[in-house]
Amino acid sequence: MTSETEISDTGQSMRSGRDAEAVSRFVERFASEMTEAGMQRMASRVFAALLADDDGSMTSAELAMALQISPAAVSGAVSYLTQVSMVGREREPGSRRDRYRLHDEVWFTTFVSRDRVLTRWENTLREGVRILGADTPAGARIAETVAFFEFLQAELGAMMERWHEHRKTLDFGPPAGHAGA
Repeated sequence: MTSETEISDTGQSMRSGRDAEAVSRFVERFASEMTEAGMQRMASRVFAALLADDDGSMTSAELAMALQISPAAVSGAVSYLTQVSMVGREREPGSRRDRYRLHDEVWFTTFVSRDRVLTRWENTLREGVRILGADTPAGARIAETVAFFEFLQAELGAMMERWHEHRKTLDFGPPAGHAGA
């Protein structure tokens, strides 16, 4: 399979006809934005490269070539992205190679994953309120945090439902990836 990131002598992406240098600049700029927001640098670069790929999937070798990084760097980035539910791993048919693929509705999936993290935090924080005492300054501060997370989760759930309804009105076609979870 020819990767979109393979470049002809003219600097054009061989599969898409896109300006490969412009695509690379976009990938690095978006990766930089995600890194500034707190994501690991290499994970940001790998995610941005997958996001910019028409199939939303690449092998380790394709990612290493596209980003000019080592296979070990790809492996570490993919491990992180898999852990935070942004990327899935699938076996390439008839091969021993893995492909790394964006999940369907990657942003939705990512936020749903964060929702589960908030639930775990809430449970731990409730215990903290009990241990510290709701009538202490620390207990009151933690109780406010619990209330904020409860509010955030309620709003996030309703917002995600509205997003699904809104997405149906948009002309994006089916989600680009096809790895479910």
